[in-house]
Amino acid sequence: MPIRTALLSVSDKTGLFAFASALAKRGVTILSSGGTAKALTAEGIAVQSVEDYTGSPEVMGGRVKTLHPRVHGGILAREGTDDQDLARLGARPIDLVVVNLYPFEKVAANPLAPLEELIENIDIGGPSMVRSAAKNHARVTIVCDPADYDRVLAEIERDGHVGKATRLELAAKAFAHTAAYDAAISGLLSGPRASDADATTGANPYPRHLTLPFERAYGLRYGENPHQSGAFYVERGAPAGSLAKAESLGAGGKELSFNNLVDVDAALEAVREHVDQPAAVVVKHTNPCGVASAKTLAEAYRLAREADALSAFGGIVALNREVDAATAALLAETFLECVVAPSFAADALETLRTKKNLRLIATGAPDAGHAPLQYKRVSGGLVVQSRDEGAASEVTKGKIVTKRAPTDEELRGLEFAWRVCKHVKSNAIVLAKGDLAGERARTVGVGAGQMSRVVSVQIACEKAAAEAAGSVLASDAFFPFPDGVEAAAEHGITAIAQPGGSVKDADVIAAADRLGLAMVLTGVRHFRH
Repeated sequence: MPIRTALLSVSDKTGLFAFASALAKRGVTILSSGGTAKALTAEGIAVQSVEDYTGSPEVMGGRVKTLHPRVHGGILAREGTDDQDLARLGARPIDLVVVNLYPFEKVAANPLAPLEELIENIDIGGPSMVRSAAKNHARVTIVCDPADYDRVLAEIERDGHVGKATRLELAAKAFAHTAAYDAAISGLLSGPRASDADATTGANPYPRHLTLPFERAYGLRYGENPHQSGAFYVERGAPAGSLAKAESLGAGGKELSFNNLVDVDAALEAVREHVDQPAAVVVKHTNPCGVASAKTLAEAYRLAREADALSAFGGIVALNREVDAATAALLAETFLECVVAPSFAADALETLRTKKNLRLIATGAPDAGHAPLQYKRVSGGLVVQSRDEGAASEVTKGKIVTKRAPTDEELRGLEFAWRVCKHVKSNAIVLAKGDLAGERARTVGVGAGQMSRVVSVQIACEKAAAEAAGSVLASDAFFPFPDGVEAAAEHGITAIAQPGGSVKDADVIAAADRLGLAMVLTGVRHFRH
């Protein structure tokens, strides 16, 4: 189907002029309206205004300009079926529609944007043209993403038209585009602003209507187990530093699996708790098995690996600084599934790419201001919550409840253990050590995911072995009985950080005093289910 007439009306003008110029050189008639027509004319590209084509002026300050039978008839007309109706309208077939929508989501990103401004950025004519063109993709090509300009031009220049498969793919993308756009509008209008008299963000971030737009990035070899299928979907507008925006830099080995992706995400969340120093996290089955911070990244990784060398084999490693040659040399010593970091130095890549099945992921710097909601699928629905952003300074700001206060060294160790504990499956116990100079800190034992908190203490101490003596302990939730404190003391642990809040708090504190332990109550729980 040759491209004879194209309708161009875009808010995002990225790549527009080169695309329109190439169409014009092929003799394509360009229809356009409003700001797009003015911009194209200013570039010397011949344009027929929609107003001239329809014979109807733009009205209501531009609110109505493309909502006209000659526009939608030209888009929706079926060749050989609707020719007489098209002629009766005085219209002609429109073969290519290039439309992207008013920037509602960009305006909505500002929580103080007035409701009136949001309403004016709800596009009406744009989605109508997009949907009309997508519906009639048997004849019409719809382009709503500037990233598709080159491929469309390439097909036109090669074949004189856009192929059926491409038209279908672009139509599906167009419907996803308008669906996501409508989802953003319905979510915002039924969210915080809906109940706020002054139209500013309120305390409730949960809209009545929640529609989540995702796009499949790639299929997975299998799901959690080999008999399950799987795919990785990326969020529309995913933030910088997320897995959706990450770049794979490996040596061409296996793709990331379902379990890899879940583990990598857990490792990323854990390592990003530590911003002041180079840090490393080794994760196995979503649980950190070794975490350390130090003056150099290589030292941090070495300490994290040695915290549980047995579990580190086949693990996922997350680092919070660019991977250098020294760190790469240490990483190459152990079989690992994946290494994720902000970036990799060239000499580090040269070393790590010799490990053919080692996946390397560069995330770039994270978007520090992004605090997305978190979702978990349950039968028939979702549970949704805000991100658990606490942990930093909660120990140092906590309440010392024992007769003995923690030493400065114990306090540093407790602060470090607390940040790690937040990322360990409940019931979570983390043993750690930190030096007085604050130059390094490391876990020495982790007890994760047990039904009994005292059993988690016992597992952490067993992992730590001799290193338990002189370590400090963080617990993600309160001790229901003194037995957990007593078990810790038996292994030489000297200080504890926990939220408090048990009906047995007085008994637990009394046990700590009797055994000579220092204890800090943070008042904050960090369950991870």
